[in-house]
This record gives sequence, structure tokens and C-alpha cells, in this order.
Amino acid sequence: MTDAVAAPSNFKIRCLVGADVGRTLDALTDILIDCVEGGASVSFLWPLSRADALRFWHGVAESVDRHERVLMIAEDEQGAVVGTAQLITDMPENQPHRAEVAKMLVHRKARRQGVAQQLMAAIDAAAQAEGKTVLVLDTVTGGDAERLYERAGWQQVGVIPNYALMPDGKLAGTTFFFKQL
Repeated sequence: MTDAVAAPSNFKIRCLVGADVGRTLDALTDILIDCVEGGASVSFLWPLSRADALRFWHGVAESVDRHERVLMIAEDEQGAVVGTAQLITDMPENQPHRAEVAKMLVHRKARRQGVAQQLMAAIDAAAQAEGKTVLVLDTVTGGDAERLYERAGWQQVGVIPNYALMPDGKLAGTTFFFKQL
């Protein structure tokens, strides 16, 4: 596999609020299922049922409504949702300056086209708009996402071996990153 990324196509990045979240639940569910089926370590095992994936997104929608997180989507030229990322802003009282990036997902058919980079840039902008100055995330050790985050200015903190199960049930490590804005 190569690190080469195609020049960014015409993807539109949007922050979803209110009823917009509900209108995209099916598309977000499709993306989550595709990513888990493709082996992404994003808290779910394969097979992931549509009902379980939809239940997850309903919880995200409720969290967005409570202003606990920001939900970004990437749409292609036809308006199809091809990627998503979240910024969890609801932090403890002593960490109002911090947020966590979660569920950065791009459908396999839209990868290596600049979608993830555009989503991460939008997450940075949303974090700054929320007054956040420190971002954290974790990703499976050795995966393509590590290079994506490093290219986007994230600093690796460390690795925890055998942190979580991959969709196929095998243990994998996770790498923690932070970024100061």
C-alpha cells in the first residue's frame, strides 16, 4: 500500500445539527458498517448488525442535540455521504480546553481522495470555534490513520499493546495522539 493520496476531489464538508443528523442516519450507518466490514478498529466487532449501527448513530444524534459533540460529514459531488468525524467537546470541569476526535470514518469507495484530510481540517476549525486548544485521539497501531494524523500535525504520545479487539476478534494495540491548536 502506498502513502500517495489523490488530489482532493470536490467533497463538501458540513457540520450537522438538529434534523440534519436524523436525515443522514442511514448513510452514516452504511459508512460505519462498511468500515467495520473492512477491518477498521472503531469499537465494533464484525458482523455489525444494521440495528446496532443505527442505535449507535441515534446515540450520537442525541449527544449532538445536547451540544456534547460536533458531527461532521463529507459529501461527494452527488450529495452522498462518504465520510464522517466527530469532536467530543463535553469534557470534565478541569479540562474545558480539551476535546477528543472520534469515529473518523471514510467509506472504502472514497478513500485516498483527500476526504479524511478535509474532515480533519474541519474538525480543527470546529475545535477552535469551540475554544478548544488541545485535541486527543487514538487509532489502531500500524494502521493507515497513523500516517494521516502525523501529516496533519498530530504528535504521537505512546502505544498501548493489546488495547482492543479488531472486528475479527484479534487483539491490537492503539496509538494515542495529541494536537495543540
